[in-house]
Amino acid sequence: MASKDRTVLAYRRENGRVGVRNHVIILPVDDISNNCAEMVAGSIKGTLALPHAYGRLQFGEDLELFFRTMIGTGSNPNVAAVVVIGIEPGWTQRIVEGIAKTGKPVAGFSIEGKGDIRTASEASYKAKEFVQWASELPRTECKLSELYISVKCGESDTTTGLSSCPTVGNVIDKHCAAGGMASFGETSELTGAEHIVKSKAADKEVEAKFTAMFDDYTKLVFDQKTSDLSESQPTKGNIAGGLTTIEEKALGNVEKLGKKTKFIDALKPAEAPARGPGLYFMDTSSAAAEAVTLWAASGAVIHLFPTGQGNVIGNPIEPVIKLSGNPKTCATMAEHIDLDVSAILRGEQTLDQAGDALLDLIVRTANGRLTAAEALGHREFVMTKLYRSA
Repeated sequence: MASKDRTVLAYRRENGRVGVRNHVIILPVDDISNNCAEMVAGSIKGTLALPHAYGRLQFGEDLELFFRTMIGTGSNPNVAAVVVIGIEPGWTQRIVEGIAKTGKPVAGFSIEGKGDIRTASEASYKAKEFVQWASELPRTECKLSELYISVKCGESDTTTGLSSCPTVGNVIDKHCAAGGMASFGETSELTGAEHIVKSKAADKEVEAKFTAMFDDYTKLVFDQKTSDLSESQPTKGNIAGGLTTIEEKALGNVEKLGKKTKFIDALKPAEAPARGPGLYFMDTSSAAAEAVTLWAASGAVIHLFPTGQGNVIGNPIEPVIKLSGNPKTCATMAEHIDLDVSAILRGEQTLDQAGDALLDLIVRTANGRLTAAEALGHREFVMTKLYRSA
Protein backbone atom coordinates (compact mmCIF):
# COMPACT_ATOMS: atom_id res chain seq x y z
CA MET A 1 0.00 0.00 0.00
CA ALA A 2 1.34 3.47 -0.89
CA SER A 3 2.29 5.69 2.06
CA LYS A 4 -0.31 8.28 1.07
CA ASP A 5 -3.07 5.67 1.43
CA ARG A 6 -2.01 4.18 4.76
CA THR A 7 -3.95 4.90 7.91
CA VAL A 8 -3.38 4.58 11.65
CA LEU A 9 -5.65 4.51 14.68
CA ALA A 10 -4.69 7.63 16.59
CA TYR A 11 -6.02 10.57 18.61
CA ARG A 12 -7.40 13.61 16.82
CA ARG A 13 -6.84 16.58 19.12
CA GLU A 14 -8.94 19.70 19.51
CA ASN A 15 -6.73 21.70 17.12
CA GLY A 16 -6.84 18.99 14.45
CA ARG A 17 -3.35 17.61 15.12
CA VAL A 18 -2.87 13.83 15.37
CA GLY A 19 -1.20 12.09 18.32
CA VAL A 20 -0.34 8.44 18.92
CA ARG A 21 -0.33 8.44 22.73
CA ASN A 22 -2.86 9.78 25.25
CA HIS A 23 -0.82 11.05 28.20
CA VAL A 24 -2.04 13.20 31.06
CA ILE A 25 1.10 14.97 32.24
CA ILE A 26 1.95 16.80 35.45
CA LEU A 27 4.31 19.54 34.29
CA PRO A 28 6.48 21.32 36.89
CA VAL A 29 7.39 24.87 35.91
CA ASP A 30 10.67 24.81 37.81
CA ASP A 31 13.10 22.57 39.66
CA ILE A 32 11.64 23.30 43.09
CA SER A 33 8.16 22.24 41.94
CA ASN A 34 9.30 18.75 40.91
CA ASN A 35 8.46 17.21 44.27
CA CYS A 36 4.90 18.50 44.25
CA ALA A 37 4.38 17.31 40.66
CA GLU A 38 5.66 13.86 41.58
CA MET A 39 3.34 13.80 44.61
CA VAL A 40 0.38 14.27 42.27
CA ALA A 41 1.59 11.65 39.78
CA GLY A 42 2.15 9.24 42.68
CA SER A 43 -1.43 9.71 43.84
CA ILE A 44 -3.26 9.62 40.52
CA LYS A 45 -2.57 6.54 38.43
CA GLY A 46 -2.30 7.07 34.72
CA THR A 47 -0.63 10.46 35.03
CA LEU A 48 3.01 11.22 34.28
CA ALA A 49 5.24 13.81 35.99
CA LEU A 50 8.07 15.39 33.98
CA PRO A 51 10.67 16.61 36.50
CA HIS A 52 13.55 18.73 35.21
CA ALA A 53 16.40 20.88 36.48
CA TYR A 54 15.54 24.41 35.32
CA GLY A 55 12.92 27.15 35.32
CA ARG A 56 14.41 29.67 37.79
CA LEU A 57 16.24 32.95 37.10
CA GLN A 58 16.55 32.32 33.37
CA PHE A 59 16.50 35.31 31.02
CA GLY A 60 16.76 36.41 27.41
CA GLU A 61 16.76 33.78 24.66
CA ASP A 62 17.40 31.05 27.24
CA LEU A 63 14.12 31.96 28.95
CA GLU A 64 12.27 32.05 25.62
CA LEU A 65 13.60 28.57 24.81
CA PHE A 66 12.43 27.41 28.24
CA PHE A 67 8.88 28.63 27.58
CA ARG A 68 8.85 27.15 24.06
CA THR A 69 9.88 23.81 25.53
CA MET A 70 7.36 23.86 28.39
CA ILE A 71 4.43 25.08 26.31
CA GLY A 72 5.38 22.86 23.40
CA THR A 73 5.62 19.77 25.59
CA GLY A 74 2.13 20.35 26.95
CA SER A 75 0.82 21.15 23.47
CA ASN A 76 2.20 17.95 21.88
CA PRO A 77 -0.61 15.89 20.29
CA ASN A 78 0.51 12.85 22.30
CA VAL A 79 -0.71 14.70 25.41
CA ALA A 80 -4.43 14.70 26.18
CA ALA A 81 -4.42 17.05 29.18
CA VAL A 82 -1.97 18.91 31.42
CA VAL A 83 -1.67 19.93 35.06
CA VAL A 84 0.97 22.67 35.46
CA ILE A 85 2.56 23.23 38.89
CA GLY A 86 4.95 26.10 39.69
CA ILE A 87 6.29 27.89 42.71
CA GLU A 88 4.93 31.27 41.54
CA PRO A 89 1.67 32.04 39.69
CA GLY A 90 3.09 34.28 36.94
CA TRP A 91 5.16 31.83 34.88
CA THR A 92 2.73 29.04 35.75
CA GLN A 93 -0.12 30.96 34.16
CA ARG A 94 1.98 31.87 31.11
CA ILE A 95 2.53 28.17 30.41
CA VAL A 96 -1.14 27.34 31.05
CA GLU A 97 -2.27 30.04 28.61
CA GLY A 98 0.18 28.83 25.97
CA ILE A 99 -1.04 25.24 26.18
CA ALA A 100 -4.70 26.33 26.31
CA LYS A 101 -4.40 27.74 22.77
CA THR A 102 -4.51 24.13 21.51
CA GLY A 103 -7.97 23.71 23.04
CA LYS A 104 -6.95 20.80 25.28
CA PRO A 105 -7.77 20.69 29.02
CA VAL A 106 -5.10 22.38 31.16
CA ALA A 107 -5.02 23.74 34.70
CA GLY A 108 -2.35 25.53 36.74
CA PHE A 109 -1.47 25.52 40.43
CA SER A 110 1.13 27.58 42.32
CA ILE A 111 2.79 26.53 45.56
CA GLU A 112 3.56 29.89 47.21
CA GLY A 113 1.15 30.65 50.03
CA LYS A 114 -0.13 27.06 50.19
CA GLY A 115 2.81 24.66 50.31
CA ASP A 116 3.30 21.26 48.70
CA ILE A 117 0.62 19.26 50.52
CA ARG A 118 -2.30 21.60 49.85
CA THR A 119 -1.19 22.29 46.28
CA ALA A 120 -0.73 18.60 45.55
CA SER A 121 -4.16 17.87 46.98
CA GLU A 122 -5.89 20.50 44.82
CA ALA A 123 -3.93 19.48 41.73
CA SER A 124 -4.69 15.80 42.33
CA TYR A 125 -8.44 16.38 42.11
CA LYS A 126 -7.98 18.06 38.73
CA ALA A 127 -5.54 15.36 37.56
CA LYS A 128 -8.08 12.66 38.47
CA GLU A 129 -10.74 14.49 36.49
CA PHE A 130 -8.43 14.80 33.48
CA VAL A 131 -7.22 11.19 33.49
CA GLN A 132 -10.73 9.76 33.72
CA TRP A 133 -11.83 12.02 30.86
CA ALA A 134 -8.81 11.04 28.76
CA SER A 135 -9.38 7.32 29.40
CA GLU A 136 -12.60 7.48 27.39
CA LEU A 137 -11.14 9.21 24.33
CA PRO A 138 -11.36 6.88 21.33
CA ARG A 139 -8.71 6.24 18.71
CA THR A 140 -9.96 7.18 15.25
CA GLU A 141 -8.74 6.46 11.74
CA CYS A 142 -6.19 9.06 10.63
CA LYS A 143 -3.80 9.27 7.70
CA LEU A 144 -0.24 8.08 8.32
CA SER A 145 0.87 11.24 6.51
CA GLU A 146 -0.62 13.33 9.34
CA LEU A 147 2.08 12.16 11.75
CA TYR A 148 4.99 14.53 12.44
CA ILE A 149 8.16 12.40 12.67
CA SER A 150 11.56 13.43 14.04
CA VAL A 151 14.86 11.67 13.34
CA LYS A 152 18.21 11.50 15.13
CA CYS A 153 20.92 8.85 15.40
CA GLY A 154 23.11 7.92 18.38
CA GLU A 155 26.16 5.83 19.22
CA SER A 156 26.85 5.61 15.49
CA ASP A 157 29.44 3.32 13.94
CA THR A 158 30.43 2.19 10.45
CA THR A 159 27.20 0.20 10.09
CA THR A 160 24.98 3.21 10.76
CA GLY A 161 25.74 5.15 7.60
CA LEU A 162 25.44 1.96 5.53
CA SER A 163 22.17 0.58 6.90
CA SER A 164 20.06 2.16 9.65
CA CYS A 165 20.50 5.83 8.64
CA PRO A 166 19.76 5.18 4.94
CA THR A 167 16.71 3.18 6.05
CA VAL A 168 15.42 6.24 7.88
CA GLY A 169 16.23 8.36 4.81
CA ASN A 170 14.14 6.00 2.70
CA VAL A 171 11.21 6.52 5.08
CA ILE A 172 11.69 10.31 5.06
CA ASP A 173 11.47 10.36 1.26
CA LYS A 174 8.31 8.23 1.30
CA HIS A 175 6.66 10.06 4.20
CA CYS A 176 7.28 13.56 2.86
CA ALA A 177 6.26 12.55 -0.68
CA ALA A 178 2.94 11.39 0.78
CA GLY A 179 2.38 14.79 2.42
CA GLY A 180 3.95 14.02 5.79
CA MET A 181 6.04 16.23 8.06
CA ALA A 182 9.49 15.36 9.42
CA SER A 183 12.48 17.05 11.07
CA PHE A 184 16.21 16.41 11.39
CA GLY A 185 18.87 18.33 13.36
CA GLU A 186 22.02 17.53 15.38
CA THR A 187 23.85 20.67 14.28
CA SER A 188 27.26 19.62 15.56
CA GLU A 189 27.07 16.23 13.85
CA LEU A 190 26.71 17.84 10.43
CA THR A 191 30.30 19.15 10.61
CA GLY A 192 32.11 18.13 7.44
CA ALA A 193 28.86 17.41 5.61
CA GLU A 194 27.32 20.87 5.91
CA HIS A 195 27.80 21.38 2.16
CA ILE A 196 25.58 18.36 1.52
CA VAL A 197 22.92 19.74 3.86
CA LYS A 198 23.04 23.14 2.15
CA SER A 199 22.46 21.46 -1.21
CA LYS A 200 19.26 19.96 0.20
CA ALA A 201 17.75 23.35 1.15
CA ALA A 202 14.60 24.17 -0.78
CA ASP A 203 15.79 27.69 -1.63
CA LYS A 204 18.47 30.28 -0.86
CA GLU A 205 16.51 31.72 2.08
CA VAL A 206 16.34 28.33 3.81
CA GLU A 207 20.00 27.70 3.01
CA ALA A 208 20.95 31.05 4.57
CA LYS A 209 18.96 30.29 7.75
CA PHE A 210 20.66 26.91 8.10
CA THR A 211 24.11 28.39 7.41
CA ALA A 212 23.64 31.06 10.09
CA MET A 213 22.71 28.41 12.66
CA PHE A 214 25.60 26.16 11.68
CA ASP A 215 28.09 29.04 11.75
CA ASP A 216 26.82 30.10 15.18
CA TYR A 217 27.51 26.58 16.47
CA THR A 218 30.99 26.60 14.91
CA LYS A 219 31.79 29.92 16.59
CA LEU A 220 30.68 28.53 19.96
CA VAL A 221 32.99 25.52 19.57
CA PHE A 222 36.00 27.63 18.72
CA ASP A 223 35.24 30.18 21.44
CA GLN A 224 34.94 27.50 24.15
CA LYS A 225 37.32 24.76 23.05
CA THR A 226 40.33 23.77 25.13
CA SER A 227 41.88 21.41 22.59
CA ASP A 228 39.37 19.81 20.22
CA LEU A 229 36.08 17.88 20.31
CA SER A 230 37.66 14.43 20.65
CA GLU A 231 35.64 12.08 22.89
CA SER A 232 32.69 14.48 22.60
CA GLN A 233 32.42 14.59 18.80
CA PRO A 234 33.03 11.83 17.88
CA THR A 235 32.36 10.01 21.14
CA LYS A 236 34.49 7.14 22.41
CA GLY A 237 31.72 4.81 21.28
CA ASN A 238 31.82 6.26 17.78
CA ILE A 239 35.61 5.83 17.65
CA ALA A 240 35.38 2.24 18.89
CA GLY A 241 32.87 1.66 16.10
CA GLY A 242 35.26 2.88 13.44
CA LEU A 243 34.28 6.56 13.08
CA THR A 244 37.53 8.35 13.83
CA THR A 245 36.51 11.91 12.88
CA ILE A 246 33.41 14.10 13.09
CA GLU A 247 33.50 14.32 9.28
CA GLU A 248 33.15 10.54 8.93
CA LYS A 249 30.32 10.60 11.43
CA ALA A 250 28.55 13.42 9.58
CA LEU A 251 28.65 11.65 6.22
CA GLY A 252 26.72 8.75 7.74
CA ASN A 253 24.40 11.07 9.63
CA VAL A 254 23.12 12.89 6.52
CA GLU A 255 21.94 9.60 5.04
CA LYS A 256 18.86 10.10 7.26
CA LEU A 257 17.79 13.04 5.08
CA GLY A 258 16.88 10.82 2.16
CA LYS A 259 17.81 11.10 -1.49
CA LYS A 260 14.96 13.16 -2.94
CA THR A 261 13.61 15.44 -0.21
CA LYS A 262 14.51 19.12 0.19
CA PHE A 263 14.08 20.79 3.60
CA ILE A 264 11.75 23.77 3.59
CA ASP A 265 12.72 25.69 6.75
CA ALA A 266 15.33 25.94 9.51
CA LEU A 267 13.83 26.04 13.01
CA LYS A 268 15.09 27.31 16.33
CA PRO A 269 15.26 24.71 19.15
CA ALA A 270 11.73 23.56 20.11
CA GLU A 271 10.14 25.71 17.39
CA ALA A 272 7.04 24.19 15.82
CA PRO A 273 7.05 23.80 12.02
CA ALA A 274 4.81 26.40 10.40
CA ARG A 275 5.17 25.95 6.64
CA GLY A 276 3.00 22.87 6.26
CA PRO A 277 4.02 19.36 5.23
CA GLY A 278 7.65 18.65 4.35
CA LEU A 279 11.09 18.23 5.87
CA TYR A 280 12.50 20.73 8.40
CA PHE A 281 15.92 21.29 9.94
CA MET A 282 15.95 22.09 13.68
CA ASP A 283 18.99 23.58 15.43
CA THR A 284 19.41 20.99 18.19
CA SER A 285 22.05 19.57 20.44
CA SER A 286 23.40 16.20 19.36
CA ALA A 287 22.89 14.84 22.89
CA ALA A 288 20.08 12.32 22.46
CA ALA A 289 17.85 13.14 25.44
CA GLU A 290 18.12 16.89 24.87
CA ALA A 291 17.41 16.62 21.16
CA VAL A 292 14.37 14.34 21.45
CA THR A 293 12.96 16.59 24.20
CA LEU A 294 13.23 19.55 21.80
CA TRP A 295 11.49 17.67 18.99
CA ALA A 296 8.69 16.55 21.29
CA ALA A 297 8.27 20.19 22.30
CA SER A 298 7.98 21.13 18.61
CA GLY A 299 5.08 18.67 18.27
CA ALA A 300 6.74 15.51 16.89
CA VAL A 301 4.81 12.37 17.80
CA ILE A 302 7.19 9.55 16.75
CA HIS A 303 11.00 9.56 16.73
CA LEU A 304 13.18 7.33 14.54
CA PHE A 305 16.54 6.55 16.14
CA PRO A 306 19.22 4.65 14.18
CA THR A 307 22.06 3.31 16.34
CA GLY A 308 25.23 1.33 15.72
CA GLN A 309 26.98 0.65 19.02
CA GLY A 310 23.66 0.79 20.89
CA ASN A 311 21.75 3.59 22.63
CA VAL A 312 18.99 3.28 25.23
CA ILE A 313 17.29 6.70 24.89
CA GLY A 314 13.55 7.12 25.39
CA ASN A 315 11.19 10.05 25.96
CA PRO A 316 8.16 10.43 28.23
CA ILE A 317 5.73 11.56 25.52
CA GLU A 318 7.29 10.83 22.10
CA PRO A 319 7.82 7.10 21.38
CA VAL A 320 11.38 6.39 20.20
CA ILE A 321 11.76 3.60 17.61
CA LYS A 322 15.32 2.25 17.50
CA LEU A 323 16.82 0.45 14.55
CA SER A 324 20.29 -0.96 14.01
CA GLY A 325 22.28 -2.63 11.28
CA ASN A 326 25.01 -3.82 13.63
CA PRO A 327 24.44 -7.56 14.14
CA LYS A 328 26.46 -7.58 17.37
CA THR A 329 24.33 -4.79 18.88
CA CYS A 330 21.13 -6.48 17.71
CA ALA A 331 22.27 -9.60 19.60
CA THR A 332 23.78 -8.12 22.77
CA MET A 333 21.27 -5.25 23.21
CA ALA A 334 18.25 -6.91 21.67
CA GLU A 335 15.87 -5.56 24.31
CA HIS A 336 16.58 -2.01 23.10
CA ILE A 337 16.24 -2.59 19.35
CA ASP A 338 12.83 -2.36 17.64
CA LEU A 339 14.03 -3.16 14.11
CA ASP A 340 17.05 -5.18 12.97
CA VAL A 341 18.22 -4.07 9.49
CA SER A 342 21.55 -5.93 9.52
CA ALA A 343 20.31 -7.98 6.55
CA ILE A 344 21.16 -4.94 4.41
CA LEU A 345 24.86 -5.50 5.11
CA ARG A 346 24.56 -9.19 4.22
CA GLY A 347 22.99 -8.32 0.88
CA GLU A 348 19.72 -9.99 1.94
CA GLN A 349 17.58 -6.85 2.16
CA THR A 350 17.36 -3.70 0.04
CA LEU A 351 17.07 -0.22 1.51
CA ASP A 352 13.59 0.03 0.02
CA GLN A 353 12.55 -3.19 1.78
CA ALA A 354 14.06 -1.96 5.05
CA GLY A 355 12.21 1.35 4.65
CA ASP A 356 8.92 -0.49 4.15
CA ALA A 357 9.60 -2.57 7.26
CA LEU A 358 10.21 0.62 9.24
CA LEU A 359 7.01 2.18 7.90
CA ASP A 360 5.13 -0.94 9.03
CA LEU A 361 6.63 -0.53 12.49
CA ILE A 362 5.66 3.16 12.57
CA VAL A 363 2.06 2.14 11.85
CA ARG A 364 2.11 -0.49 14.60
CA THR A 365 3.60 2.03 17.05
CA ALA A 366 1.03 4.65 16.11
CA ASN A 367 -1.70 2.06 16.68
CA GLY A 368 -0.49 1.54 20.24
CA ARG A 369 2.42 -0.93 20.21
CA LEU A 370 4.95 0.06 22.87
CA THR A 371 8.48 0.70 21.67
CA ALA A 372 11.37 -1.03 23.40
CA ALA A 373 12.22 2.20 25.23
CA GLU A 374 8.63 2.57 26.45
CA ALA A 375 8.45 -1.03 27.62
CA LEU A 376 11.74 -0.63 29.50
CA GLY A 377 10.59 2.60 31.16
CA HIS A 378 13.01 5.03 29.49
CA ARG A 379 11.57 8.52 30.03
CA GLU A 380 14.55 10.84 29.53
CA PHE A 381 13.29 14.44 29.64
CA VAL A 382 16.25 16.82 29.43
CA MET A 383 15.91 20.56 28.90
CA THR A 384 18.39 22.47 26.74
CA LYS A 385 19.98 25.45 28.50
CA LEU A 386 21.82 28.09 26.49
CA TYR A 387 23.79 29.78 29.28
CA ARG A 388 23.98 30.15 33.06
CA SER A 389 21.13 31.70 35.04
CA ALA A 390 21.12 35.15 36.58
